[in-house]
Amino acid sequence: MTASDTYTNGTNGVNGHNNGHSANGVNGHANSTSNGLQRKADGSIDLKVLGMNSGTAMDGIDCALVHYRQASPEAPLHMDLLKYDEIDVPQWIKKPILTMLRETKTTPSLMSQLNVQLGKMFGEAVKSFCDKHNIPIDSIDLIGSHGQTIWLLSMPKEGETQSAFCLGEGTVISAITGITTVTDFRMAEQAVGRQGAPLVALIDGLLLRNPDKLRICQNIGGIANLCIIPPDSQGGVDSMVDWDCGPGNMFIDAAMRYFTNGKMEYDKDGLWGEQGTVNQGVVDRFLDGNWYVNHLPPKTTGRETFGDNEAQQLIDECLALGMSQYDTVATITRITAQNIIRQYRTFIPRFLPDAHIDEIFMCGGGARNPNIIKYLKQELPNTTIRALDETGVPSDAKEAVSFAQQALEAVLGRAALVPINSDTLTPNTISGKIAPGLRWREIMRQAIEFGNGGPLPTVKEMVVDRPYTEWKSMAGSGL
Repeated sequence: MTASDTYTNGTNGVNGHNNGHSANGVNGHANSTSNGLQRKADGSIDLKVLGMNSGTAMDGIDCALVHYRQASPEAPLHMDLLKYDEIDVPQWIKKPILTMLRETKTTPSLMSQLNVQLGKMFGEAVKSFCDKHNIPIDSIDLIGSHGQTIWLLSMPKEGETQSAFCLGEGTVISAITGITTVTDFRMAEQAVGRQGAPLVALIDGLLLRNPDKLRICQNIGGIANLCIIPPDSQGGVDSMVDWDCGPGNMFIDAAMRYFTNGKMEYDKDGLWGEQGTVNQGVVDRFLDGNWYVNHLPPKTTGRETFGDNEAQQLIDECLALGMSQYDTVATITRITAQNIIRQYRTFIPRFLPDAHIDEIFMCGGGARNPNIIKYLKQELPNTTIRALDETGVPSDAKEAVSFAQQALEAVLGRAALVPINSDTLTPNTISGKIAPGLRWREIMRQAIEFGNGGPLPTVKEMVVDRPYTEWKSMAGSGL
């Protein structure tokens, strides 16, 4: 598919909507960058938000600076991704945290210090991002920082308390940068009765809603997760379903670190897996016997279920069977790919009977692994598999963009979309913890004037003003 096939008019573009706008935009909407959506004096929104995310592998800090504009609470939300980049995680903090997570041994003193140290890391990353790209730091209105997930107890057993522990102190980020900072999105969701993950249905639904097609956004990060967006004719963004599938890259990355003594942290271009032979017996035993894989959604997971210790058990099993390092990586990669198909076939009919998957939009590091993409295409020959980049938002940037928007919603006090399979459908207008910055009163004045201080309707339509083309593509993945 060429760029001209993707970025077309309102009936042929990714979203296929027109909604009265001229058909020049990425999603079939007007290109507001050229046509202009001027900030009104009567209470419109015009904010630049830096979204930040550090995934489970701590392989980089994703930074996405997004310009949001909305003429009124009922108007479409316009977004323009101004700059995306990845800032390296310093080794001085990466190694201790990964070791702590693997050994699950720590002290209150260490956790307290790590919270501040991670806050400093994110604050310094903001300054590095701005210096690198000549962005005046005081031009940024808000920061939305996911933080570093230390533990996510989303599905507690008897005697346990549901909780989310994401470190990276927001007040420290705000103090270093002077920018109002929103953090702790997962705990805010758990506070209203949901599991705290996945947190991306808002961005997935707004990017991929379509009048006629059922679409899935399939992310393969450390953990794989999905969001199903039915066509507008079947409820659209008001009928979304999402859950964490299970292991994504986490097991694969652990195997690569094991076999290379830490010199390689992932299977670049799937080259190791391509050289190996899959042991189907190992794959089937794992998937048939894993409680999480076979648990009915809603469900969320992380390192507490699919961490380095579980990965090592798989590696040891493969080596005990006489498998080579390449066979082991190929087999572990197949676990990720086959489980995604298993999730589709087992659980989608529970929520959407007789549903046909028209299109899957891939994102996350695992979407770059051609061995995974090849298997998905083989198992779903009647489904089009595309890169999320075709929406105009690079797949690598999606989660950082999501946290930028969640920060926006938090300061507005506006509830976001809630998937229908969530534990509770309670709207959440307190969607994070806010650490005021130097221009806090200015930001809040704009937020209060938007909608004249009254309740705000949930955003259900978003316009991507222009495709972001500066970031590397998904070339080589098979998409």
